Amino acid sequence: MRTTKYFDYIRKRQDRALIRDEWIAQVIDHPETTEVQSDGRIRKWAWISEARKFLRVILLEDGLTVHNVFFDRSYKETLK
Repeated sequence: MRTTKYFDYIRKRQDRALIRDEWIAQVIDHPETTEVQSDGRIRKWAWISEARKFLRVILLEDGLTVHNVFFDRSYKETLK
């Protein structure tokens, strides 16, 4: 998995350290929703059953490099 320096830094935060690499791969490979931001970065979301939350993965424009990941509490609200 390719990552940015920002991701490597932010991954050290306590709330981000719990996010498993296999969950990130799951979101990238099988997203429930995908959006392209105005800057070209790609947002992907998927439900992580073990965590019982939606995980958002933000990729660079290449679609391969992970820039950010976090549990997105507001995503479920957009499903209504």
